[in-house]
Amino acid sequence: MIEDAMSVPEDLVTPGAVRFFQQVLGPLRIYHRHRVVGLQHVPRRGGALLVLHHTLATYDTFLLGLAIYENTRRLPASLGDDLIFRIPRLGPLAHRAGIRAASPTSGRELLDEGHLLAVAPGGMWECLRPSTERYQHRWHDRRGFCRLALEAGVPLVLAACPSADDIFRVRPSRLTNEAYERFKVPVPVARGLGPTLLPRPVRLTHHVAAPIHPPTFEPGQVEDQVTELHAEACAVMERLLARS
Repeated sequence: MIEDAMSVPEDLVTPGAVRFFQQVLGPLRIYHRHRVVGLQHVPRRGGALLVLHHTLATYDTFLLGLAIYENTRRLPASLGDDLIFRIPRLGPLAHRAGIRAASPTSGRELLDEGHLLAVAPGGMWECLRPSTERYQHRWHDRRGFCRLALEAGVPLVLAACPSADDIFRVRPSRLTNEAYERFKVPVPVARGLGPTLLPRPVRLTHHVAAPIHPPTFEPGQVEDQVTELHAEACAVMERLLARS
């Protein structure tokens, strides 16, 4: 029942935010002929971690969120970079859209409350990948999401849109690397359609994998459990990204 699946309260993702997403993302969905394969893998109720691959375009993840909402009436909450909340006016807007500052505490609270929580383990560093790293992830030293799922006892549902890496051509740049390393600020060197920043009209297809269920939490074996879960998650993401 759709009513049973509606687990995100109005004070987390406001009705106004839902309407905004539908109005803004509708044209983008048509432009990119967006579709989702594997929506049946998204849990209809209960806490779950939706684990995403981060692209420079970023809006592809919102297209997935809208598709999930229309299919399940669950609009994922998410954890966002601290930079979002330091920009005037953007922080309050993000909060109304269900985005919370990234931290293990806020993530655990949302999962314990039964939310579908979206995270991008690679974060800003992953979205700044040059096109020479298309269809790859930067999760190698990012294990916090596995620890969170393990401790909360919730499944990980991985999703990727490989072709979103083709929306922009991103050049390797020392400026990009130094701006991130020193200030954690995104300064990509990129172009889209022709010499412009207009997104290329590539077809976007999200692939959602079957849930990965973590083992029962064992306090004395946490590091081994996290390592094994992380290896499994990376392998699944690599298979999703290979569907380009």
